[in-house]
Amino acid sequence: MRRRLVISYLLLMVLVLIALETPLAVTMASRETEQVRADRLADATRFASLAGPALRDGGPGPIESELTSYDNLYAIGAAIVDRDGSTSVASPSWQPGAGAASVLDMALSGQQTSAPELVWPWTTGPVVVAVPINDGGEVLGAVVIATPADPIRRAVTVWWLLLALAGLLAVSACVLTAFGLAGWVLRPVTELDAVTHEIAEGDRGARVQQRPGPPELRRLAASFNHMADVVSDVMDRQRAFVAHASHQLRNPLTALRLRVEELGPSLTDPEGRSEHRLALEETDRLALVLDALLTLARAEREENERVTVDAAAVAASRVAAWAPLARHRSVALRLTTTDAPAYAQTVPTAVDQALDALIDNAVKFSGAGGAVTVTVDRRDDGVALEVRDSGPGMTGSQLGQATERFWRAPDAQNVDGAGLGLTIAAVLVDASDGRLTMRPGETRGLVAALWFPAPEPDPDLSAEPDPEPSAEPVDDAPATGRRPTLAR
Repeated sequence: MRRRLVISYLLLMVLVLIALETPLAVTMASRETEQVRADRLADATRFASLAGPALRDGGPGPIESELTSYDNLYAIGAAIVDRDGSTSVASPSWQPGAGAASVLDMALSGQQTSAPELVWPWTTGPVVVAVPINDGGEVLGAVVIATPADPIRRAVTVWWLLLALAGLLAVSACVLTAFGLAGWVLRPVTELDAVTHEIAEGDRGARVQQRPGPPELRRLAASFNHMADVVSDVMDRQRAFVAHASHQLRNPLTALRLRVEELGPSLTDPEGRSEHRLALEETDRLALVLDALLTLARAEREENERVTVDAAAVAASRVAAWAPLARHRSVALRLTTTDAPAYAQTVPTAVDQALDALIDNAVKFSGAGGAVTVTVDRRDDGVALEVRDSGPGMTGSQLGQATERFWRAPDAQNVDGAGLGLTIAAVLVDASDGRLTMRPGETRGLVAALWFPAPEPDPDLSAEPDPEPSAEPVDDAPATGRRPTLAR
């Protein structure tokens, strides 16, 4: 944008210089030409007064010696021409030159004339001046003087070069001033653009610094900072409310579940026992939703701190944690990885919580007899993890909505879950500068792929980092059929 502003200033300056210097250049050429023309006309008039007797008497008279002296002194050729156009007397260097014929015709008609009108730097011919020789009102002939145009052309060229140099200096000053002015005007805009990108990348603490600039842009920067503060405060309040509400609701919910459980032994009616079981399931589901909301609020509040974890070790621990539930649902859960560690740089708990959400969905939707495969591989200067299942999969439109909060597929409305697992995984992966992609499997099912960047090499690192701690397998998962909850 600065370049465009400078170009617009420069174009305006060039147009102004052209408008001012073009008439001035023409005036300089006209002045030099008129000065020489006036001198030559005065000389030709004097020669015309001396040439009258020579043309009447038919002899050269004193005019010949005058023309010769004039030629020797100024190196300017001159000639006396009679009314028939024949040269009567001429100086030694006389050469008619281009345009002499037309000038002579005008002089023989009784008019003083000269050619050309102006001498330009590219003019090659001489300046020709002709004055009629009169005797009692009768035109006897004409005096013609041909002045070389080289001195005039050099003088005009020098003036034009000076004008060009002045214009170049003015343009240079304009460019320097334009760059300074454009920088002064655009500096707040440039910083505002940079801060906007920083906030979009997740740095909600970035603000525009108060720097010199136009008052309007300084007010804009101040308004932007105020808006960013308000938005950041609203987001913090919203996340704090979700976290506090989820946390505060856990205690009364736990007390409510205990009271409902205590009602069980006192129920003898089969229909009452069925309603009692449904009430317990609803309290468990509500507890699951509260846990997910609390996890999501904490994930979104992360300050993007990075830790180095062994993704292969984390994947092995998560597969081991989910294995009891997979066996309980008759789903084969396998892990494919290399023996070497696969280090990734992520925010805390990003790998294990993302794998928890993906493995949970894969086991849940694969059904009895299905298979879930977790793969860990080093790829594209990072670590790639894939969770493949043999479930029904999702359509293209469903894949685009899968990470939205509380979204559930139309055919999964009655399946256990809060609809926040993939949302939490997406938030953690994005905060780790990673990628979460999902695509249909080759034959059926779904492939959910995670990618995390590898840590920067550290030559001073003497010990390998410990794998990220994760939850141990839940021993009673096969008996109760309940899955491990996300880490809080």
